[in-house]
This record gives sequence, C-alpha cells and structure tokens, in this order.
Amino acid sequence: MEQHGETITVDEFRATASSWLAANRSSAPRDYGAICPPDLIAAGVAWQRRLFEAGFAGIHWPVEHGGRGLSAAHQAVWMEQCALAGVPPVLNMVGLVLAGGSIVKFGSAAQQQQHLLPTLRADRVWCQLFSEPGAGSDLGGLSTRAERDGDRFIINGQKVWCSGGRYSDWGILMARTNPDAKKHDGISFFLFPMHLPGVEIRPLRQITGEAEFDEVFFTDVELPADLLLGPLHGGWGVGMAVLTSERGHIGASVIGLERRLESMSRLAEGRDLSPSQRQALAALLSRGNAFKAMGQRQGPVASTAASLMKLGITEMMFDTAMLRGDLAGAGAMLDGPDATGMLAAPGGRIAGGTSQVQCNIIGERLLGLPREPKPAGA
Repeated sequence: MEQHGETITVDEFRATASSWLAANRSSAPRDYGAICPPDLIAAGVAWQRRLFEAGFAGIHWPVEHGGRGLSAAHQAVWMEQCALAGVPPVLNMVGLVLAGGSIVKFGSAAQQQQHLLPTLRADRVWCQLFSEPGAGSDLGGLSTRAERDGDRFIINGQKVWCSGGRYSDWGILMARTNPDAKKHDGISFFLFPMHLPGVEIRPLRQITGEAEFDEVFFTDVELPADLLLGPLHGGWGVGMAVLTSERGHIGASVIGLERRLESMSRLAEGRDLSPSQRQALAALLSRGNAFKAMGQRQGPVASTAASLMKLGITEMMFDTAMLRGDLAGAGAMLDGPDATGMLAAPGGRIAGGTSQVQCNIIGERLLGLPREPKPAGA
C-alpha cells in the first residue's frame, strides 16, 4: 500500500479496503465485536499488526502519530467493509478508540509519543477501568480514590466488568480526586499501567460458566502524577468526550443487524411451529426491520436514535433468545447453545448502559419528559 498520508477519496478507499480484506480475511480471527475475548488475544494482536502494516490502523489519526490523517468518513467506510467481510476492524475498541482517542485529544506530547504508535502496532493493549460495583450506569457515582501525594497519586478502590484486564498492559482509569466536589466535578482521568504493585485482577465468573470479564482491585497503588490525562478533576469531560466522539458508525451497525435478522429468519427451518410461535417470530422480524430502517434513516451522525436502537435491539435479542429456547423444547433447559443463549440474554440488558438508563435518555432527551426525581443528596 502507498505510504501513510496519501490523498484518497472515500470511494477509492472503499475499493482498496474491500480488495485488501478479500485477500486477507482468511488471516483474521472471527468477528468478536468491540472487545477481544481472552482466548483470542494472540490472534487479535496478530491481526492488528497486519492491519497496521497494511495502513488500516489509525485511519483518521494524525500522520505524526502513525495514522493516515484521513477523515472520519474513511474510518466509517473501514468499519462497514470489515462488517461485510465478517472480520474485526480493530484489535480492541478500548485501545484503538477510547484510549487512543483520549490520548490524541487530551494527551501531552510526551504521552502521545509514548503510547500512540505502540497502540496502533498492538505492542500496547488497553482495558477500561470505569465501572464499579456501585457505579455502573451511574458512572458519576464512582468511589475509587486517587489521592495526591507529592509526585504520585495513591489509588484505592475496585473496578468491575473490566474487559481484557487480565491480558492488558495499560488501562484508562477514572478515579475520584476531590471527594468534596459535586460528583462529576471531582473525577480525574489517568493512564494506568496494569502491572503496578497493589493491583489484583480476578476473573469474574458468569452464570454461563464463562469468565469474559474481570474485577480489578487497587490497594495503595502508587501511580506517577505524570500519568494524569487532561486537567486535574476534569476527568468527566475527558471520559464523556471520548465515549461520544466515536459513535455513529451506523453502516456497520446496520450490517450487523441484517445478519442477526437472517439468523432469526432461519429459526423456523425444519421445525413445525405452532401458530403462536409463528406469530412471535414474525413480530421479532418486524421489529428488527423497523430498527434497520431507523438506522438507515439516521445517517452517519449519531443522535438520540442511538438510544432507541440500543434499547430496541437489546430487548429484541432477549426475546429472540427466549423464543429459541421455547422452540428447542425441554432439551433447551439442559445444555447447548439454546440454554447458553437464555442464560446470557439478561446480560445484554446491562451491558453498554442498562435498558432502564436508555429509557431515561429517550424520555428526557427525545420526548422532553421531566427528569427522573433524584433521591435527596444524590
């Protein structure tokens, strides 16, 4: 491929990406989504390095940091083409989107030089240290402390639902640095080495028997002060800017939804469905096609429709898992993919923002309803 920084139209880029993926998709791991599971980390790292060498890593990052300096539209095309090819577009969304994006936007020159190129090459793998047992959907309620002590911060607390904690070199950490400030005003954002003394990582066993996530415990961890990213006590702004800036790859989302609908439509194959089961399947497919139309109408810029899509598809997939179990009969209560699907389905209502939170966003921001009452002192 031509060296980084070349001028290329979106259509030319689409053709180049499609051709490259057709020739290289056999080298990719299965499309595992945004987060690389622990058992595929070696394959994911190898794939990311292959993408970097071909010029498909950091497509819209600045050239001086190892990217190509192209537009967000070029990046969206890459996401779409990877969805069509059924391959991961990056090793891990946390590293290449959240950590990388935050360092590009808020990092000092030294932080950018230290982290960005190694992240693109997968020499540095990242995890996210945001959610806590008492602060998941309400991230502003986090209680992990970072207390200033000269040229370091002392970290104490716990994080949960950490994807990739056990295999990551670094994490992005949000911690409370001013306990006396209003909850969103006293948080700072840090780059965090995962192998510091006082860090304990425990796999978190799920109801399915798997352990995709980790708990991370911090006990008097000494973190150098120069690992603060952005302003002291300004971590909420850093975190929200990063979480919202990379939304809107709707083309890839629609492609993924189309594949789910194709899979759902095959549930009836080889089965003698009852009238109520046929009606339930038809209703699910109708809902899914309505969400597909909504996504196509939204266009490339994310809006409140993203919450409608998140809520609707989450509930649709929960109902689909329950229908699969119903169609499989008593055998689905024992073992196999139908049983696993039913056990895993409730987790979809929590991951990425609970269904209850999505309902609040839709009600307050889209419908203009009054804000949900807050308990005194919250």
